[in-house]
Amino acid sequence: MKQTSKKVNKVKGTEANSIAYRILIEPIITEAASLAIEMNKYTFKVADNADKIQIKKAIEDLYKVKVIGVNTSNRKRKPVSYGRTPGFKAGSKKAIVTLKEGDSIELFKGA
Repeated sequence: MKQTSKKVNKVKGTEANSIAYRILIEPIITEAASLAIEMNKYTFKVADNADKIQIKKAIEDLYKVKVIGVNTSNRKRKPVSYGRTPGFKAGSKKAIVTLKEGDSIELFKGA
């Protein structure tokens, strides 16, 4: 069997950025998260199936910083009732990313 390699035209860095945008959903801006920024820790809502290595690569690709550590936690879904209809609030996954000393992420550009 003859193997043929498919040639795909890709713009350098475009695919990495599109994957990073699928992994990182949004930054979490709360009082506790704002206090953690002083210790060089940033909090993000991430995709439920993302692992620590993917999160680290996504942060480094998008923000051009050096990540030292990534801690993740899963928020469980909560039962709620909408009148007579029972339901659930959606759960999510969050990541707390620790950056190298001297690096920072500008979350509030222009604010």
